[in-house]
Amino acid sequence: MQMPTPDARIIGIKARLVERLQGVLPKGSVIYDEHETRAYECDALTAYRCPPLVAVLPSTTHEVSEVLRICHDEGVPVVPRGSGTSLAGGALPTADCVILGVARMNEVLETDYDNRFIRVQTGRTNLSVTGAVEENGFFYAPDPSSQLACAISGNIAMNSGGAHCLKYGVTTNNLMGVTVVLMDGEVVEIGGAHLDSGGLDLLGLICGSEGQLGVVTEATLRILHKPEGARPVLMGFNSAEVAGACVADIIQAGVLPVAIEFMDALLIKVCEEYAQAGYPECEALLIVEVEGSDAEIDAQLTLIKEIAQRHDPVALRESQSADESARIWAGRKAAFSAIGRISDYMCLDGTIPVSSLPYVLRRIGEMSKEFGLAVGNVFHAGDGNMHPLILYDANKPGDLEICEAFGAEVLKLCVEAGGCLTGEHGVGIEKRDLMHVQYDSADLEAQMIVKDVFDAKWLLNPAKVFPLDASENRRAVAIAAE
Repeated sequence: MQMPTPDARIIGIKARLVERLQGVLPKGSVIYDEHETRAYECDALTAYRCPPLVAVLPSTTHEVSEVLRICHDEGVPVVPRGSGTSLAGGALPTADCVILGVARMNEVLETDYDNRFIRVQTGRTNLSVTGAVEENGFFYAPDPSSQLACAISGNIAMNSGGAHCLKYGVTTNNLMGVTVVLMDGEVVEIGGAHLDSGGLDLLGLICGSEGQLGVVTEATLRILHKPEGARPVLMGFNSAEVAGACVADIIQAGVLPVAIEFMDALLIKVCEEYAQAGYPECEALLIVEVEGSDAEIDAQLTLIKEIAQRHDPVALRESQSADESARIWAGRKAAFSAIGRISDYMCLDGTIPVSSLPYVLRRIGEMSKEFGLAVGNVFHAGDGNMHPLILYDANKPGDLEICEAFGAEVLKLCVEAGGCLTGEHGVGIEKRDLMHVQYDSADLEAQMIVKDVFDAKWLLNPAKVFPLDASENRRAVAIAAE
């Protein structure tokens, strides 16, 4: 994976930069020892590592503004970082950058149950947002598998979803407003605790922008009343293709489960060993959950089970208790951790039309044989958000490169099937050089013009999202124009 050449000028001003940063941040908030900065050398895409020049841990929007103002003055790149759970290298540093971590910014700033919103600092973890309101019968809907650890800042950057996004949508559908700090230190308020604002949809622009436009420090999030009840059903099938066809039929029938999750035989086995979830032995498993009153749940599950029966399931079991439901979901949420116990892996994130599931799953299986690497499939089947996990040996020369080539072909397949490169993990460094597969040169130019407006020097989150040559050329032009 090619990265930009470190800027020797910036490395040479490290001492001055540290002194200026220490002047605006509390003691212990500036990390510059080369051994200590290694804690920030990678995110969850651990195949690539590069310690930053400096890492800073501000606690307020004002401190973030001061940090960005200094870095803008000095021409130093800044990489925003939430909890470091990015699977696409979204928070990977460069050797001449400042990592700006928001982990200390984790306060609840305002809660309004009448108007159903909560305002938080964006270093707060996803699950703890629900934790702050659940005693009053509310919850925050987006639920990535990493929700115990991932930060709201990263959820906004990547427009994260989760198992229940089929009914409740992803982050953009639950985000009402943000406080964002631009690269020159200017603080901007976008949206807020009200219905959609008039004019340009700047909130939609910021959500999913991967730290390219500004650093989001505060967020106003929509909270919802907890449903009366919820119940999952397990459906086992003899093949991934049959399970995919069942998903398509459920969606076409007009019923809207809160979640439809898919796991293949490899993931079923490792998740069962890890979490003791009670999964059946089969080639493909669907977890379908519905919610509402008991009568509503019964009616929906009756229809869903009737559809499943048309596909000759080898297992069909409805949860009988809250404890059983919790174990079913514990196994699914543990999928990435479980597979990590047995192998190095790369997690992909393409999306496809639900009707294409059988074909795409069959082709991934064929590619697995062609490239000689095992692949496990676990994903949000209801909205076609694929998460193939390609297994490789990081200690075997050439294996990573084969894995990357395999992954690139899978993502191209998703686009060819009518989908796109990413559903919720973002582009980061993983998919930046595949952007031309989905977008032509005019599309990419339009996106880069937007970045020009927000970050004229191209200092925010360098080497991400756009093809490396294009972004480096853009930055060189900006520097030459100074």
